[in-house]
Amino acid sequence: MGSIHLFRDLPEVKPFDAGDYVFRKGEPGNAMYMVIEGEIDLVVGSEVVETAEPGSFIGEMALIDDAPRSASARARSACRVFPIDNTRFQTLVQQTPSFALDVMKALALRLRRTNARIATRPARKRASPSRGHARRPK
Repeated sequence: MGSIHLFRDLPEVKPFDAGDYVFRKGEPGNAMYMVIEGEIDLVVGSEVVETAEPGSFIGEMALIDDAPRSASARARSACRVFPIDNTRFQTLVQQTPSFALDVMKALALRLRRTNARIATRPARKRASPSRGHARRPK
């Protein structure tokens, strides 16, 4: 994404070692992050659903919908991220339209990837709907 230049050299950049969690599923989302260096796996359950690279946003959904984290973010390699709290997020959206567009593009891309992944999975067998009655033997 094009917004990395806004954050690369700011003092708030936080380092993480490989294997460290930036955040965990279920935690309150008080910040999103811009990946400055390294790679971060987004994990749901035990499945890595995406790997974020430099220039990627992670954790943005929690700022947008004010819900707990829907995934965990674990450093795949040593990395550096820039935290963007809600106040900074609101300011950036208002004062830097390209930032808002970058966040929207990131969300759209993630949704398209998820849709593609779901579409290529084998269909699950559905249970037949129950009407609360046991079948009578014939």
